[in-house]
Amino acid sequence: MLKLVGGLLLAGLLTHILGWYSTIGSRARLQRRHFVNDRGPVLGSELSNLFWAVQVTDIHVSKFLDPLRVTEFEAFCMESLPVINPALVLATGDLTDAKTKDRLGSDQFEDEWKVYQSVLKKSGILKRTKWIDIRGNHDSFNIPDLRSIKNFYRKYSAWQKEGSFHYVHDTPFGNYSFICIDATLTPGPKRPYNFFGIIDKEQMHTLSRLAMESHYSNQTVWFGHYPTSTIVSVSPGVRAVMSSAVAYMCGHLHTLGGIAPVLHSQHKQGTLELELGDWMHNRRYRIFAFDHDLFSFVDLVYNDWPAILITNPKSALYSNPAQEPTRRILHSTHIRILTFSTSPITSVRVSIDGSELGEASLSSGPLYTLKWNPDNYQTGIHEISVVVQDADGRSQTRSHLFSLEDGISLGFPLIPSLILLTDHYILAQVLFFLSVLSQIILLIIFRYKRRPILRGPQGFIALTSFSMHVLSKTNLFFYSVLLLSIYTAVGPWFVGEIIDGHIGVCFAFGVIVGGNFVQGSLTYFVAITQMVFFNVPMTAYLCWCLFLRCKGHGFCSHFRHSRKIVCLPVYLFVILIFAWQVYSCIFLAMTYGTLAAFLSPMSDFGIECEGICLRF
Repeated sequence: MLKLVGGLLLAGLLTHILGWYSTIGSRARLQRRHFVNDRGPVLGSELSNLFWAVQVTDIHVSKFLDPLRVTEFEAFCMESLPVINPALVLATGDLTDAKTKDRLGSDQFEDEWKVYQSVLKKSGILKRTKWIDIRGNHDSFNIPDLRSIKNFYRKYSAWQKEGSFHYVHDTPFGNYSFICIDATLTPGPKRPYNFFGIIDKEQMHTLSRLAMESHYSNQTVWFGHYPTSTIVSVSPGVRAVMSSAVAYMCGHLHTLGGIAPVLHSQHKQGTLELELGDWMHNRRYRIFAFDHDLFSFVDLVYNDWPAILITNPKSALYSNPAQEPTRRILHSTHIRILTFSTSPITSVRVSIDGSELGEASLSSGPLYTLKWNPDNYQTGIHEISVVVQDADGRSQTRSHLFSLEDGISLGFPLIPSLILLTDHYILAQVLFFLSVLSQIILLIIFRYKRRPILRGPQGFIALTSFSMHVLSKTNLFFYSVLLLSIYTAVGPWFVGEIIDGHIGVCFAFGVIVGGNFVQGSLTYFVAITQMVFFNVPMTAYLCWCLFLRCKGHGFCSHFRHSRKIVCLPVYLFVILIFAWQVYSCIFLAMTYGTLAAFLSPMSDFGIECEGICLRF
């Protein structure tokens, strides 16, 4: 009966999670704005009511590593961007690397900023287009305040304005709002404790005001460095404040080292969240366009030509009927395709559902169009495919699914939605305190519960219970483990130079530096690591040792009275944990100064506990 109830509860929880993150059908329920009876200008064969732009992120100009990333970034600005000729470029943070040569420390290096600025000036891109570059977490490493001489962003960037802002792109056919979310920390700690961004109450008020201003624009795009899942924000939250936008574009996660090459999802309110892979290792960039107020984009790899962006019919997966006039597709007369290449385009062939419609013709600039009859595709989901060839013999194919039927939508994969839509700092906070609380409760329960007497052969659960009884009733070990758990949750982990020249204190719940409190985020993940890879294993090891001692076996006789196949991995694991604690002290010394290594009660206490265990 208990198994049945447990299974039902687990199934219900799983269903709730899948329902929360699934976007299948959610767009059918979204309320359309003022587009219900507004056909607007017809999507025809003319180059009108259309503009396009580019996003690039996580460039990481470094004075120590990979000079090719700067060389190719310069070529991108000098050769690729003139071909694309965007109306504006969004460089969404981590313009410089700001890591020391050993990769352990972090600082602002003026040489890196000078290189970044020289690329922009030498390429002449600032004369060709609007360049909006914003700060990322690397651009705010080790900066005590925005007035600091180490804040090289103010001196060497193209935009040179910190904080969230609202930029309006004016066109003959309307205004388009671009709102920046600046969630970088001030003061900016050294790595790694500014991996998460923070939006406080005052900043949230500013963002709400900017959102109100954007209501008079044709469309609104929000952009920033951090995905919303890595932003700590006050009520109502960043996703709610940007709910009137068609999309939010960001970077920061670097495709998670190749594990998640495409990180796209959609908020419950309809706003698309589109993380872009980094320039640093993957040389990614994005072309996005507004064609008759319909938003389209494509993520590309540097020097992979021809580049293709189908703007009509737009992808059903990336539609946002709450903010887009999607019915204009139904009344359009032409398929519309933007194509770019360093050599002339020779052919643009279009097919739908495997049937070739013909070859699109050049309208003007990069726009190719082909007459079609959307009435033939009013029901169901269809696939459009475009094959483009250029004079150098290079060929690329781009395809996506589209639908002209109301109420039909596609869902994003679960993994990207989990990564982008989960408030990870809240999840980590809950898991950490549950792990600490559960360990404390178990210790107290076994402390006051009567100890069983072992007679004859016993199973794993009985032996584990007995060893926990022994540990909890031995004052030295009970109070040591209890104090370690409590201290992990509330005690200072270390005291050191969180920012050069500014002594700070790190806790599980946040960092105090320069008279400012930085709310905990990544600190909870570090705390969970401490619990999983130190507190819990060392408690288990103590239980094992105490059980053997109760059986009359000392430390030296473990090998004689226990199976070596069990003892060897156990001792090896304990030695590895000990080495990890020593490395933590070394890391603290190299990152936050020698003071941090000496004033690190968490690591020092951990080393002492391991020493007691190994001696025992």
